[in-house]
Amino acid sequence: MPNEILLSSSGHQKLVKELEELKGPVRAQIAEAIRDAKSHGDLRENAAYHEAKLNQTRLESRIADLEKVLQFAKVIERPDTGEAIAHLGSKVKLFDVAWQEEMTVTLVGSYEADPTQEMFSITSPMGSALLGKGVGDEVEVEAPAGKQHYKILAVD
Repeated sequence: MPNEILLSSSGHQKLVKELEELKGPVRAQIAEAIRDAKSHGDLRENAAYHEAKLNQTRLESRIADLEKVLQFAKVIERPDTGEAIAHLGSKVKLFDVAWQEEMTVTLVGSYEADPTQEMFSITSPMGSALLGKGVGDEVEVEAPAGKQHYKILAVD
């Protein structure tokens, strides 16, 4: 059995919704595009047909990927300990000491990670530095640009 894929509850819901959308309306749209392209005649020189088939291949690959992820996914709920401690699914408000700026990051599983949306995997340098920490704690994160220092202002 492959390693478990850790997901937050909201991340799991997003993947389920995406899978339903891909298996329903998106699959139907691609099937219609293939039928339409076939009606234009010679398939050897039919760019619309080849593009529709390529889109179908990509779609089926994504569906298979999502089904596998959801099969092995373990949804982790934030523990309700009453303490403001960073866990999977936590939103952590940070103060960047060097830049004198505040930022809020969300700790997620590796499959959900998207640094452009401030969603960091709990296995990333940022995520692992924050995991288990609370308000007032200071963390140091090793980044490509060097060490970064943050102070935790809030954990939701």
